[in-house]
Parts: sequence; structure tokens; C-alpha cells
Amino acid sequence: MTPDGLRYTKDHEWARKDGAEIVVGITDYAQGELGDVVFVELPAVGRTVAAGESFGTIEAVKTVSELYAPIAGTVTAVNGDLAGEPGLVNASPYEKGWMIRLNPSNAADVDALLDAGAYTSLLESHGA
Repeated sequence: MTPDGLRYTKDHEWARKDGAEIVVGITDYAQGELGDVVFVELPAVGRTVAAGESFGTIEAVKTVSELYAPIAGTVTAVNGDLAGEPGLVNASPYEKGWMIRLNPSNAADVDALLDAGAYTSLLESHGA
């Protein structure tokens, strides 16, 4: 499932414009590959991240993975619900399982990310 209206990275993060901010999470494909998420470490509000920079980690039963910022910006909010319910990433990766909100350094950067069709093609090229 690759929703339209979002932008995607090759590292399986998604980005959604919400007013002047960008909401970031991991894709359904990514959470499926990870398995049951047991812990999510997110950055402090106010931290500035560069595009492609690790902003946290996600721990599943079988692995720990880095989370990468799809664009540069300043973290304006983190999803505090994930501290008590990390499984929201599995159950609702595009809604309740979001990770961070960014005030982008350049809002146009999000448009340079993959659209749903390009992300779906990327998954198909990897046999997903």
C-alpha cells in the first residue's frame, strides 16, 4: 500500500506536507520488513537535521534500524504516543505511527522526493 499524496525516500521514509510543516514516518513496506516494533527513539524538539541524516532509531524484535530525515529542517514535534505504544508504527504507519514534524529549511525539497508511482516502482525493482 503506497498512498498518493505523500513523498517517499529510497530508505522507506515518507513525508507529508501539513501546512508549513512536514510530517515524517516510515512506510508500510518498512514496518513490514522490520516486524513488531518494540521501541522508537526520536530526537528532541528543536534539533536541526540535514537531509539523509539519522534522526533516531527504531527497534523491532529482530533488528534495530536508523531513521533518516527525508529533507533538512528543524524538529517541531515528535509523536509522544510511540513511547508507550511503539506498535502504532505497525498498525498505522501513515497516520497514528508518524514519527516527527519538521519545519523545512526549504519546503520545495519535499517535491524532489519520490512520488507514489516512483516509490512503487522502486519496491517492485527490489522484488517487494
